[in-house]
Amino acid sequence: MNRALARLIAGQVFLQACMAGMRMAAPLLALRDGKSEAAVGVLLALFALTQVFLALPAGRYADRHGLKRPMALSVIAATAGAGLAVAFPIFPVLCLSALLTGGATGAASIALQRHVGRAADPTQLKQVFSWLAIGPAISNFVGPFTAGLMIDHAGYRSAFMLMALLPLVAWIWVRTAQELPPVVRPERDHNEKAWDLLVDPMFRRLLVVNWFLSSCWDVHTFVVPVLGHERGLSASAIGSILGGFAVAAALVRVLLPMMAAHLREWMVIAGAMGATAMLFGIYPFFQTALAMGMCSVLLGTALGTVQPMVMSTLHQITPEHRHGEAVALRVMAINASSVAMPMLFGLAGTVIGISGVFWFVGAVVGSGARLAWGLKEARLH
Repeated sequence: MNRALARLIAGQVFLQACMAGMRMAAPLLALRDGKSEAAVGVLLALFALTQVFLALPAGRYADRHGLKRPMALSVIAATAGAGLAVAFPIFPVLCLSALLTGGATGAASIALQRHVGRAADPTQLKQVFSWLAIGPAISNFVGPFTAGLMIDHAGYRSAFMLMALLPLVAWIWVRTAQELPPVVRPERDHNEKAWDLLVDPMFRRLLVVNWFLSSCWDVHTFVVPVLGHERGLSASAIGSILGGFAVAAALVRVLLPMMAAHLREWMVIAGAMGATAMLFGIYPFFQTALAMGMCSVLLGTALGTVQPMVMSTLHQITPEHRHGEAVALRVMAINASSVAMPMLFGLAGTVIGISGVFWFVGAVVGSGARLAWGLKEARLH
């Protein structure tokens, strides 16, 4: 990993850690102030909701202006969002903070992924996206951990203040990045819309596969606490099971760059879908925290391999001048899933049982593995 990429990953870590910390601290404050679980659910959904609607404009903006201008605007939005919570730690303002910090993280990730994809040679795409995928895993630990320490020792306002400073640290890392030459957009493409990308059957296939697998992250996060409660497990045991999933996903992304040259994207994605289907099928049969934890680690290992392979394929099958829009469509699909899927899982759980949700999603993912197999026909655009 070269120094320029390391600085970009550091910037990503600090900016996304702001959102991750706010996503933990804001609901805790809302619960302390007597808000209902439904209100807290709405608050959590707002972190993803902005990214659904801002993704396409952010992608087009990155295609026009490169890396640093979108990053600067994201830093301003994230700092403002957390700063508002410092000044006015009340529920309506926390909702606004969620919108601002969530939107800032989504726009920044689109600009970063576009920049890194353009800077890399086609043979390096799997490797660089494997490195870049480590950033969110680190952020999801650093943000909540530091926010929790500040809440326990100095209160919520201090935690929000620390979160407001993190994006400024991100800008220190990113501000010296070298902009790439602008891409000349073909004259015939000036009137094309982002949705036109969906005409490409390979792009549609990739989005569907990515949606299947991102839904598996959502179902695991949602179902494991419910399943653990049914098994009579303690909160710390349930947290450890989910933590094992996150650690495994992070570790496999650390190892991927070393093996990337020997991997084929479609094979990794198809393998992850098959492994996920199998693990979802056996997960509900485990009764102990240790057995569920082992299954969680295996699932995290399988799903952790997917994002770098998806991003590598995406940059190969879309025109260079539309990479930002392509990344934006992927971000929209993932975040729309994160908003809608927990509600659907909850409804399905009341009808077919919580184990039934695991089996149903596993069956859908397993049947979709043939779509991933079709990605082997992808060619450089």
